[in-house]
Amino acid sequence: MNTKRTLSIVGAGLLSVVVIMACTSESAKAKINMVFKDAPKAGVVAKINGEDITEEQLIGDATLELMQIKKQEYDLKMNQLNKMVQERVLGGEAKKEGLASAEEFISKKITKGDIKISDPEYKKFVKEKNIPESNINEQVKERIFTYMKEQKREEMITAYVAKLTKGNPVEVYFKKPKSNIQVDIGQAPTTGGDNAKVTMIIFSDFQCPFCGRAAKTVSDIKKKYGNKIKMAFKQFPLPMHKEAMPAAEASMCVNEQGKEKFWKFHDIAFAAQDKLDAESLVKHAKAAGADEAKFKECVAAHKYADYVKKDQAYGEKLGVRSTPTFFVNGQLLSGALPIEQFSEVIDEELEAAK
Repeated sequence: MNTKRTLSIVGAGLLSVVVIMACTSESAKAKINMVFKDAPKAGVVAKINGEDITEEQLIGDATLELMQIKKQEYDLKMNQLNKMVQERVLGGEAKKEGLASAEEFISKKITKGDIKISDPEYKKFVKEKNIPESNINEQVKERIFTYMKEQKREEMITAYVAKLTKGNPVEVYFKKPKSNIQVDIGQAPTTGGDNAKVTMIIFSDFQCPFCGRAAKTVSDIKKKYGNKIKMAFKQFPLPMHKEAMPAAEASMCVNEQGKEKFWKFHDIAFAAQDKLDAESLVKHAKAAGADEAKFKECVAAHKYADYVKKDQAYGEKLGVRSTPTFFVNGQLLSGALPIEQFSEVIDEELEAAK
């Protein structure tokens, strides 16, 4: 081996790397010239070529993303605040009892030893979470029990602190972010009270597993609030779900025969997401009370293909990027959330409408 030649090659290689790094570095230094100043008037966030740019113009179709970030910030602050309240309130109680810490107080006065999970509680949890029995071995069962114990412990602590702060509330000086996104129902299938003070608009996908979970929550919300809330279903089949588009078109063919039949189809299809092939869709439609011949004719003609595409385009324009996405009187909720989170927003809106 020619050592000098090898060193020369290595040296050339290192030099090229240095040159590349230098060029990259120089390129990275180039920036748009910006000067940061106080706004000349309210609502203006920038000026380009002498033209004022408003907050609304700047955010554009990123409204939902910004709201989600604001909600994450709020949730983070609330989680931190809840921890501080527990630590300080329970720490104070621990001192009164002559105990060394809040943790010792929790163990002796709140949980009073090891937390027990009964067999009925375990079975109820498995049923509610739709965990197949075939997927549960001893290790999984142990994890479920550990999780349930942690949840129960947190609930016991929260209930205790809630009682202690009932007459001495915690003062909070930051506000929950609220969106006011105007969403047009259009020709979407609806259920609930026509003149309800609260409207929930759902962008969903029949093949999306998270939408399947959310569909059960939607049914629970319908039962809980009845005509106090109006719901509308917007089609938003995602590209990666091959059976979502045909299912969306099929649902609208059922809706053509009556919105009550649509919502029956909605519940049936979401409960059987592994059966969304053409033959199964016919069965679901019949089970929902639709006329089979009319349904098949509608589906074969792809009568609602354009309708579904318009729903998709409208959702994208609003900033919907995932399913399920909900708008409760313009307030954004995203994902398969528990009913408690929906109830919090719905109850606030009902109270504000009084």
